[in-house]
Amino acid sequence: MTEPSVAVLGAGALGAAMAARLGETGHQVNLWNRTPDRARAIATASTGVTAVADLSEAVKQAPVVLTVLRDGDAVAEVMNTAIDGLDARAVWVQASTIGPDSARLLGELARTHAVAYLDAPVSGSTGPARNGTLVWLTSGSWQAFELAEPTLRQLGSAVEYLGSGVEGSAVKIAVNAWMTSATVAMSDVLSLCDALGIDHELFARVLADGPLAMPYAQQKATAMDGHAYTAGFAVELARKDLALAEESLSPSPLLLAVRRRLDQAIANGHGHDDLAAVDYQRGPPE
Repeated sequence: MTEPSVAVLGAGALGAAMAARLGETGHQVNLWNRTPDRARAIATASTGVTAVADLSEAVKQAPVVLTVLRDGDAVAEVMNTAIDGLDARAVWVQASTIGPDSARLLGELARTHAVAYLDAPVSGSTGPARNGTLVWLTSGSWQAFELAEPTLRQLGSAVEYLGSGVEGSAVKIAVNAWMTSATVAMSDVLSLCDALGIDHELFARVLADGPLAMPYAQQKATAMDGHAYTAGFAVELARKDLALAEESLSPSPLLLAVRRRLDQAIANGHGHDDLAAVDYQRGPPE
């Protein structure tokens, strides 16, 4: 039986997309999830992916172990159980968005158990993960980076090495604060366009013709106009990441306003919808 080359712990939207992509690129992937049925469904629909219900078996003999879980507490709970089962030569790639404080604590856990550890969140959601175009924001020891890099390049168009600490998690929080703020801003500006009688396609074309183009925000504008809220990056996850930003910086007036918009969307039942759902208050386009 072929040994697994990667263990993916977490079969949420991002973890599932990573596992499927790795399976397609020739890796043997062990996929574990707290809810086994979710991992089994992903494995059934994917090439090269095996659902493994036992956590210790999932990581056994895997040279690369990826954690793709909701938050730092979830990662700590899972890895406190799994870490003794890692191969002595394995590298633990911590890809969840957890913030620098949790990343440091998990790094200490890895050092205590003599496990190579890479703090490596990503810029990009399920689509880029599935297409292999994520941007990896990595930090940690250079040795851990070298061990993980070949696998990460199967999932990303760029693999950035940012430093020997937890720079990856720090940059990810800043990136997500910018991304979320830009999405809320786009929603408000589309409302302004409506008030001024400006066609949205005209507005998008003017942006695209100059230095103000931002492809991500324009993608969200398209989703908003189509009320297409299938989650790539859910509102509740954006809210969780904004809370991580607030651990490092007292909320600015802008981030406070963004947080209120996310809270309002969640209160109105859009927590599991894509971030574009902050625009839910605007009616369907006429």
